[in-house]
Amino acid sequence: MRINKYVALASSLSRRAADAAIEAGRVTIDAVPAVKGTEVKLTSQVKLDGKLLSPPQASTTILFHKPIGVVCSRNGQGSRTVFDCLPQALKSLQTVGRLDKDSSGLLLLTNDGLFANQLTHPSFSKAKRYEVTLDKQLQPFHQQMITDYGVQLNDGGSMFSVSRLDTHHASYEVVMYEGRNRQIRRTFAALGYAVVKLHRTNFGPYSVGAIPVGSFEVVSRQK
Repeated sequence: MRINKYVALASSLSRRAADAAIEAGRVTIDAVPAVKGTEVKLTSQVKLDGKLLSPPQASTTILFHKPIGVVCSRNGQGSRTVFDCLPQALKSLQTVGRLDKDSSGLLLLTNDGLFANQLTHPSFSKAKRYEVTLDKQLQPFHQQMITDYGVQLNDGGSMFSVSRLDTHHASYEVVMYEGRNRQIRRTFAALGYAVVKLHRTNFGPYSVGAIPVGSFEVVSRQK
């Protein structure tokens, strides 16, 4: 196995970040600075920043149906966490992006840093779909503003597609290709709306489908 893949699988780094760490001299193989392209033996001791890396395990990815009230960080600071909902064997997985405490729906967790990067880096353009309920009907010109021009937030412009799900209620589907902190909520709030419900249904090729709330499924990696 090549050294960059070994480091990516054995840590939370993406393959690109692993290459950067190798070039910066942060990775050693049997106490010798690693060189890009080197093949790693199973008997070798690989260290990142002086810390021994365990040999990479088989890639594992799960789809988790996150309930409202559950946080994605490991330290819930009094709140229940995603990792409290998982069996011990899966607690070492890393979340692929996040959903805030008040949101529900599809959350991916994996131990494959390269795969996580391919899902989250903007250059790969993975669509995320949400069902959003607002406190009132979205005015057509506000819908057009978000979709066609974007809304300026304190951390930059925010643009995503918005389409109506229900003609009788303030329910909409949002499709976006980025995911800054509470971006959907902040975008609607900037126009005078409050998000009553936010539920992610899809992330790239993955769907929450019929996974029960608080449960998960182990899946095969897809592009």
